[in-house]
Amino acid sequence: MALKRRNKVEATFSMSSMTDLIFLLLLFFIMASTMSSPNDIKINLPQSKANTTTRSVAAKVSIDALGNYYVARGKEKPVQVDPDALEACLVDIAAQDSSVYIALHADQDIAYKEVVRVLDIANQHKMKLVISTKKPK
Repeated sequence: MALKRRNKVEATFSMSSMTDLIFLLLLFFIMASTMSSPNDIKINLPQSKANTTTRSVAAKVSIDALGNYYVARGKEKPVQVDPDALEACLVDIAAQDSSVYIALHADQDIAYKEVVRVLDIANQHKMKLVISTKKPK
């Protein structure tokens, strides 16, 4: 006696769960990439053999190759600042906490007077300033 099965098993694959997973991964990577703050300012730092770091940086002053000034407080995005308004901005940052450092990221090809301007502001207001460099290759 030949018995026939009533339930046939079909070899099909449901793509709905796979597309849900792909969309979740896509959403995760989009969110993760927007939360990271890459350095948008292209600066070629000078080289140094010193290997010291400071962890309590309150602000970061960046000067690009064109002489534009950017100031970032903590981990915020850098904001372009007029050279005349730089002093007021740094004094405001130092007034909040005078025990932290201000990091200076200056392009190696800019005029020396741009670096001296920031150093002079820090010296006048007794701020602690660190000049950022990169390690030699």
